[in-house]
Amino acid sequence: MRKYKSAVAAFLLVSGVAAVPVVAQDDPLETLMRDLAQSESEQAADRLERQVRQEWEKSGSAAMDLLLKRGKDAMAVDDNEAAMDHLTALTDHAPDFAEGWHALALTYYRAEMFGPAADALERTLALNPHHFGALRGLGAILEHLDKPALAYDAYSRVLTLRPHDSDVIEAIERLEREVTGTRL
Repeated sequence: MRKYKSAVAAFLLVSGVAAVPVVAQDDPLETLMRDLAQSESEQAADRLERQVRQEWEKSGSAAMDLLLKRGKDAMAVDDNEAAMDHLTALTDHAPDFAEGWHALALTYYRAEMFGPAADALERTLALNPHHFGALRGLGAILEHLDKPALAYDAYSRVLTLRPHDSDVIEAIERLEREVTGTRL
């Protein structure tokens, strides 16, 4: 358990994940990410987030998309074992598909397998450094493991990508005093 905690901490500190989204002019996903980061309303952010997630879920393979769908369907009915089977098969056959790793991380998290969840989130972020869902999940794991400063950092990075996430804003407010201390 200690090994993955330090690996996650090192990844966050060294990578500088999601400091500011880099935008390529011709890439629709990057344009969506920029618009999401600059969105002025929660409604606009929600619409843009749905579009981003739709793009992330495209593996380029009908078979891999089916494995992702089956894994998510199994999660929806709380069948973690079936979800793990489908999503492990997905990550075995498509190891460069970030959304497969993210879905697998969610399944591990729901099963309270925090080490494997953190590993899968690290893979997600290595493949897609702008994955706000993975950063949010990493923040939740770090908070659960009583690593408030690292959790605060992960949550703060989410807000650079998705500034209207009320759950993340609440988490930051909850952790702020513990992390930043009280000024005298």
